[in-house]
Amino acid sequence: MPARKSFDCLSAMKALGEPTRLRLVRQLIVGAKPVTELCEALRVTPYNVSKHLRVLKEAGLLEVEKQGQQRIYALAASFREKLSRKSMTLDLGCCQFHFDKLPE
Repeated sequence: MPARKSFDCLSAMKALGEPTRLRLVRQLIVGAKPVTELCEALRVTPYNVSKHLRVLKEAGLLEVEKQGQQRIYALAASFREKLSRKSMTLDLGCCQFHFDKLPE
């Protein structure tokens, strides 16, 4: 089992500084999804979704599991721990991201 990556606030803020990536995280808050489902939900091309998912994964915010030909993306455990239990709010201490208040 790979070592769990610790949460890095600066990397998270840099990765979340783009609207499409915020929208991707909002989709994944409710549960893991394959790339095709994320493309449909956001109406974004597979190329663009994959590019943004890579940035989020490199920042330690996502985990990926390969299932056959598909890759299923989910929020990393260290990232989920920063989410409020009762809302779609990410609390980094210095700032908060309210995923439920983002524009569609």
